[in-house]
Amino acid sequence: MQTSAFGKSKGLWQTLSEGSWKEAFDGLGVSLLLTSNPAIQYTVFEQLKQRLLRRQKRNKIGSVTAESSPIVISAFAAFLLGALSKTIATVLTYPAIRCKVMIQAAEPEKDDTLIMNGENRDKPPRDMVDALKIIWKNEGPLGFYKGVHAQILKTVLSAALLLMIKEKTSRSTWVLMVGLRRYILSTKEKIKQA
Repeated sequence: MQTSAFGKSKGLWQTLSEGSWKEAFDGLGVSLLLTSNPAIQYTVFEQLKQRLLRRQKRNKIGSVTAESSPIVISAFAAFLLGALSKTIATVLTYPAIRCKVMIQAAEPEKDDTLIMNGENRDKPPRDMVDALKIIWKNEGPLGFYKGVHAQILKTVLSAALLLMIKEKTSRSTWVLMVGLRRYILSTKEKIKQA
């Protein structure tokens, strides 16, 4: 996207001077609602991970000591849990994603002209409620999930990789901290002995 010499503020100024404040913030409510997607994703991931760790702990009772590392999940398990958690979050929030896309894709000038010419078209959605009504009227309940496959394919792989790397990074950080602690304690002992 290229901006003029005035930058992005010129577009904002034009929107505010030609329209209303409400028009300037169309879609903000949907965007705020969609912030729940990562929250759902991480909550589901952590809940599934805790269940898996409890199961692993029951199977390995007695093999973990105070100095040994905590039980962790494998990279493959983290990848699968990440993929599953992102899929669940996407399925739960997809109707809002679809509404946001409809609001952003609406061309008010073109669509208003078609309505005035008597063509049988719905007014373009201005907010989430309008988008929900249009989807329900034209496509029924399954319309809320039109295109969900593409959205899942687009987001699941990156989310699964991210959570897998996060788990492995957490494990490496823990090992590094234990090593650093041992080094500091051994250094203190050497200083006391000297």
